[in-house]
Amino acid sequence: MTSLTRLRHDAKHCTACPLYKHATQTVFGEGPANARFVLVGEQPGDQEDIAGKPFVGPAGQLLDRALDDAGIDRKSVYVTNAVKHFKFEPRGKRRIHSKPNAGEVKICSTNWLARELDAIEPEFVVALGATAAQALSGKGVAIAKLRGREMAWADGRRGLATVHPSYLLRIPDRTAKEAEYEKFVADLSLAAKLAAHPAKQPREAARL
Repeated sequence: MTSLTRLRHDAKHCTACPLYKHATQTVFGEGPANARFVLVGEQPGDQEDIAGKPFVGPAGQLLDRALDDAGIDRKSVYVTNAVKHFKFEPRGKRRIHSKPNAGEVKICSTNWLARELDAIEPEFVVALGATAAQALSGKGVAIAKLRGREMAWADGRRGLATVHPSYLLRIPDRTAKEAEYEKFVADLSLAAKLAAHPAKQPREAARL
């Protein structure tokens, strides 16, 4: 099994898909190598691309607050993305997020995400958004139909799916945003509880 240190080093030089050509750098996962609980997002954003760390921008700040409200220490959680390079469209001086396509997700999840999870061997894996769920399940999924229940990903690991924190930032109505935030915190709380109690037959659970 390849160590996280070696994977992180190798990922810096990844040219498996065209996204590396315009991104500042590879943004690898961050957190304890023995974490029981892993959060998987879509891809690094503008600030993450510059900093070289996952979830440090507005969505990351909201995630930190939600983890705190759920009673979860972020330092105990491994945080990563399905895609390791920032995909964007230039618009003047700004770089606007562009969703990675299925091919980019498959290449990156096979080369890096799957190997990250093999190195960590977490008890529970949470998909933050549809792209992460696609990477973990191997197919397109609807988050609204999956929230609030445990499932098994394509590799047999236990997990659940919830929204990406950037989704919460885009909700214009304050009341609706607060309601969705509470649901997000509840999803994280559930994931932490499930991660703390290993399943009797984790690999035999019905897969997504």
